[in-house]
Amino acid sequence: MLNPQQHPDSTVRFSSPRQSSDSQREANALVHSVHLASLAEKKRLWWTNALVNLLFIASWFFFAIMISVYNKWMFSPEHYGFPSPLFVTTIHMWVQFMLAALLRYTMPGHFRPEKRPNRIDYIRKAVPTGITTGLDIGLSNLSLKIITLSFYTMCKSSSLVFVLLFAFILRLETFSFRLVGVIILICVGVLLMVATETHFVLSGFLLVTSASALGGLRWSLTQLLLRSKNVGLDNPAATLFWLAPVMGLTLAITSALVDSWSAVFHSHFFATPEETFKTLFFLFCPGVLAFCMVLSEFYIIQRAGVVPMSIAGIAKEVTTIICAAWLFGDELTPLNITGVAITACGIALYTYHKYRRSMDKNVALDPHGNPLPEEEVPSGEIALEGGYASERQRLTEDVDEPLGEEESEHQNVSAHADEHHTETQLLFTVEEDEEEEGHAHPSSKVVRQDSLPPPYSEDGDDSLHQVWDDGRGRVT
Repeated sequence: MLNPQQHPDSTVRFSSPRQSSDSQREANALVHSVHLASLAEKKRLWWTNALVNLLFIASWFFFAIMISVYNKWMFSPEHYGFPSPLFVTTIHMWVQFMLAALLRYTMPGHFRPEKRPNRIDYIRKAVPTGITTGLDIGLSNLSLKIITLSFYTMCKSSSLVFVLLFAFILRLETFSFRLVGVIILICVGVLLMVATETHFVLSGFLLVTSASALGGLRWSLTQLLLRSKNVGLDNPAATLFWLAPVMGLTLAITSALVDSWSAVFHSHFFATPEETFKTLFFLFCPGVLAFCMVLSEFYIIQRAGVVPMSIAGIAKEVTTIICAAWLFGDELTPLNITGVAITACGIALYTYHKYRRSMDKNVALDPHGNPLPEEEVPSGEIALEGGYASERQRLTEDVDEPLGEEESEHQNVSAHADEHHTETQLLFTVEEDEEEEGHAHPSSKVVRQDSLPPPYSEDGDDSLHQVWDDGRGRVT
């Protein structure tokens, strides 16, 4: 039978219930085709993700090395000798904002999410992340004016501990003694890797430690932002677009307090139009490198997490030290070599830890074999196509388990209610006739005697019998 449907254009169209049932059947089939990944599928997904993450890490390594070379040339007195690192970083933040805005408005399909943060979400989520980022960079640069670079690197190695601490507090990582041991091993290796005889300065130590703590907090907050789909911050370019103004403003205030902007603008770098143009070129162009580096960082954090991102940074330092010793002949003490070996072992152990966690975790796959986000996994049953036998047995045992007392009582009440409802709906019952037939012929099949009217009271039985006979005549 066709059901009419009225459309806005005043035309009546008919739809068949069969079509709606077919669409419902297809939707149910799609839900039931979602299944848990088998061990082979988990290995395939792990290696695919590892390859993609390595590509992002390689791009981050490249841009970070380029930025390091630029900073060495820009701030070294033997080369360009610009006096204010914080001022340069502030300029780079605003360049990143402009480039993120360019991507956002030229390619909205890729870099402009449908949602955007409101004022409350922006103040509660984006502003703290931007402020901690600015303070991390500002305190790190300020400490370099008090302590040596080697002592700074030794103190900065504690940042991984703060990253792991805030990841536990914000529930970005599951607590594990094995993970804590691996992180401590890596930190000890980094400490030995950069250990040199240096002079201890308390004020510089406090500045670097504060910067390390803020660094751990800001990376954890950044990972939370990259998960915020409901406020439109799940895209790295969009996140950078909303964070860069806060980071730039925080760095501008810090730079104005630490550095003398009047001295910078009255220096020989801005003495003539030619020098001003050259200085602005060296200030703004490397901002493109900083933008690419930060965008790579955000993609790594979104795909892998903040702890793998920090360990990748330590792997970059190990690679830099090994290359410097091999290519440029930098001397390494036995203590430094021991630190490099311990750090490399710690990184390998962490990689194995993540691999085992991925193999033990249940992953829901769509019909095409792609992993589903946790919020998109259907709430119904998930088929275990190629999954673990233990999981199959667990679900099977759940079906065979006896009902609890509350569920059994609830079903009994529902059954009595249904019986009462059925009795009130029937005009008469034939239970007594069936019982009599059962006692008279226990082995024969009970047959309903519809030819006899049910017993009625003597009052008005003639009229009721007449109604009964008329009903039988119409049926026959």
